[in-house]
Amino acid sequence: MNHSEKLAIAAHLHVLLRRKTGRVTDTEWMASNGSYAREIVRFARERAVQDQAPELVEWADRLEHCMQDTLAAELRRSAREAVAARTVEQTASPAVHTMASAHPQARRYVGGIR
Repeated sequence: MNHSEKLAIAAHLHVLLRRKTGRVTDTEWMASNGSYAREIVRFARERAVQDQAPELVEWADRLEHCMQDTLAAELRRSAREAVAARTVEQTASPAVHTMASAHPQARRYVGGIR
């Protein structure tokens, strides 16, 4: 689904949430950030039950459906970042340990604020 379609769904949900709950949302961020969209979907469903507003569930479902590709891309990106961070950590660790063992006083300052 293209960005303008996601934005249209996010805008419609924004208007409903504003009218029904008084909640103000960021439609552009909702259409582009999967985590934010997921939280808005959760909130909309919760308030739909509290306020007996079935149209909130309908539009929350639409937003969730259209954001599936964005959420999948974010999960792949965070998995790649975790692997990269682990690789950097593993390659940096021997140097830190070597430096700390070479200078006993240096250990006090590694990883701390001084």
